[in-house]
Amino acid sequence: MGCHEQAQPAGVLRQGRHFNQHTPLRPAGRALRWKIAAIVSVCGPITRHATPAMPRSPQQLLDERMMARCIELSRAASDAGEIPFAALICRGEEIVAEATNRVVRDSDITRHAELLAISEAQKVLGRRILNDCAIYTNVEPCPMCSFPIREAQIGRVVFAMRSPFMGGMSRWNILRDREISDAMPEAFGDVPEVASGVLVHDAEKVWRNWNPIGWGVIRYRGLLDRPQSDSEPVREPEEFPRVRRKRRLLAELMALHRRYRRA
Repeated sequence: MGCHEQAQPAGVLRQGRHFNQHTPLRPAGRALRWKIAAIVSVCGPITRHATPAMPRSPQQLLDERMMARCIELSRAASDAGEIPFAALICRGEEIVAEATNRVVRDSDITRHAELLAISEAQKVLGRRILNDCAIYTNVEPCPMCSFPIREAQIGRVVFAMRSPFMGGMSRWNILRDREISDAMPEAFGDVPEVASGVLVHDAEKVWRNWNPIGWGVIRYRGLLDRPQSDSEPVREPEEFPRVRRKRRLLAELMALHRRYRRA
């Protein structure tokens, strides 16, 4: 046996050939690199091709811009020692009102960001009905906030993260309930358009930075999540169209009464 040869038990297979005791061996690292190079030379480099992004509509671009502002507000809330909830109300491209949760700072469980934003928007615009406005929240509104959204007759609701256990649409379908619109159209108006999952990863990042352990527990229990799982390809945000209410006689009379009083 030569000086460059090592003993090798008979019957060992390497690279698809039968090696005997006189076959020289390659170092393990060199052999592995050789195999990888051979695979790449045949198949080409292994890359993960991302799904090409669909062109954004003007409405989607507006939603992302407003949601980015909402997420920025949630970050400011966490910096102030608050739970990172935020909401803003806009009319077209104009931000009418914005707010963050004040539950911790005011020791008041009713001081949700959505309620504060709705109240401020009604004061700014000088009216109760906000049917030409949209509300943006980083988390799906809860039932306590969803009823005022419906009563203010806000036309569009956009949120990032779903709330499967406490959501006003995922758990209790208040936001998309057609029966209350049909039964009391003068109070609840049309069923609003809803879009979910807008900038959901950016919204999650704020919560993770706010309290990494708490965020881990929230995700483990499934309290907040996104419209699709991590293993699925990135999809467009889920959207549910606006549903017009059925016109009732009482609604018509109330509308005529309001117009008469303004005149």
